[in-house]
Amino acid sequence: MTNLTANDMNILQVQNLKKDFGAHQVLKGITFSVNRGDVISIIGASGSGKSTLLRCINYLEDPTAGKILYHGKDAESLNRADYHSKVGMVFQSFNLFSNMSALDNCIIGQTLVLKRSKQEARKTAVEYLEKVGMTPYMNARPGQLSGGQKQRVAIARALAMDPEILLFDEPTSALDPEMVGEVLSVMRDLAEGGLTMLVVTHEMGFAKDVSNRVIFMDQGVIAEDAPPAEIFTNPRQQRTREFLSRILDK
Repeated sequence: MTNLTANDMNILQVQNLKKDFGAHQVLKGITFSVNRGDVISIIGASGSGKSTLLRCINYLEDPTAGKILYHGKDAESLNRADYHSKVGMVFQSFNLFSNMSALDNCIIGQTLVLKRSKQEARKTAVEYLEKVGMTPYMNARPGQLSGGQKQRVAIARALAMDPEILLFDEPTSALDPEMVGEVLSVMRDLAEGGLTMLVVTHEMGFAKDVSNRVIFMDQGVIAEDAPPAEIFTNPRQQRTREFLSRILDK
């Protein structure tokens, strides 16, 4: 890590990002940066713009204004498939191909986008399915898997693309409560392994214990961006305090 330059350390810069849907302004000028090794949890009430922010960073939605810089280069000018492989995304609804096995779900992107041979892609897919504890289910199709198992396959699929940063959009919100822990355990292991992660989550335990930064969003702006100890024990903003008191008292 010590031989990295500051530019190498900085992966993403989000500059004054805005997103409108018609007359409704969802993001109102978001600015922050992501450095190598960061695990940033984005928290906030429903409708505060968290998922829209991730979708704009990944260009699943086109920003209305502002810039996203990837290693200092305007992401808008980069090859979209290459960018998606480096800035990967895990969705709350898994987005697996239902007609393919878990293994083939983890192979197809590698062969199509990264142009890996089938043999190399299979080896990588097997490696990451093992990492998330899904080796016994490699040949199962999504319809044969539980929600937690589907999400672990989705994480393996994203990891197989060798992303530099992985975006998680509420990865546990579609899961039954007993399946949440297995997915959070995988994410915790990835964080401990040094993967750079940007996580929209309602899981305050993960935000508090695993993140090195917590961003609290409120009504389309970043109200607070600080280490978890500061956010959870001594938030600066009244609206952060109100949000945490509501969600932690549930």
